Amino acid sequence: MTKHLSRRDFLKGSALTLGAAALSGVTGGLESAFAAPQESAQKKAAVYFTKDLSPEGLRKVYACVNQGITGKTAIKLHTGEPNGPYIIPPAWVQAFMPSVPNSAIVECNVLYDSPRKTTAGHRQTLETNGWSYSPVDIMDADGDVSLPIRNGKWIKEVAIGKNMVNYDSMLVLTHFKGHALGGFGGSLKNISIGCASGQVGKAQVHGARSAPWITGPELMERLAEGGKAVTDYFGPRITYINVLKNMSIRCDCGGVAAPPPTAPDLGILASTDILAIDQASVDMVYALPQNQKADLVERIESRSGLHQLTYMKELGMGRNSYEIINV
Repeated sequence: MTKHLSRRDFLKGSALTLGAAALSGVTGGLESAFAAPQESAQKKAAVYFTKDLSPEGLRKVYACVNQGITGKTAIKLHTGEPNGPYIIPPAWVQAFMPSVPNSAIVECNVLYDSPRKTTAGHRQTLETNGWSYSPVDIMDADGDVSLPIRNGKWIKEVAIGKNMVNYDSMLVLTHFKGHALGGFGGSLKNISIGCASGQVGKAQVHGARSAPWITGPELMERLAEGGKAVTDYFGPRITYINVLKNMSIRCDCGGVAAPPPTAPDLGILASTDILAIDQASVDMVYALPQNQKADLVERIESRSGLHQLTYMKELGMGRNSYEIINV
């Protein structure tokens, strides 16, 4: 059964400090706790970039965005379907993880037909794909817990893997690429679908209890709402890295069926702002020559993928105005 976090548990887990005045009023307290400071609204978000596609590149950009990361840290990855060729190389993550003390790779089971639909099959896939050097926490192996979605239009709460609440911080380490339903998969998709529990949370985000599944703009809004639950939970203790390499038009859930990329590898982006990093990733793709970007752009636009960015801004999840800082 899905466990619901109490307001007290949620605020404690979000690692946000509330004063006595904020705690005295439920509505006012939550509103002020999660509102972005007025002065920051006018600033451009910092997005750090390196062309160095390597563990050292990961270390360099992470050092620019890790100021809020403390305590036990979840590294949210898409570890891939069996033998999937385009995931972030496990050897890179192995070499990078010492830069994130007290960290663990985290995943959740999936809703679609896959060995990763069950915890046992998921663990076998992890072994197949080379993640055996580190324990991987399948966060919904023992159930889920429900997080509220503030101002959600489609979803008021989402079931996430229960073990997520055991972590103080989260690093969202994302392979940026196309996506069969979402148009593209960036940091938002990695936490929205990726942290949702396999059978309950993913069905909530996808609208999978309807037939056919939700697609188009409504799905993009559901993705943003599911992601907002996670960003609100961690507050300032979540940060993002997007790896723009092997950008197939299919997500890593496509496995060996994912078409070969037609866009070139670009580099690694990092930010503390989820909207800014996904916006910058999309903008880098759109800046490519037509023959290099055509397949990815068609996939993004045919699925209304850009609406992910529009709705994240509407929900106050970040800024789409950013500054690229080369490192």
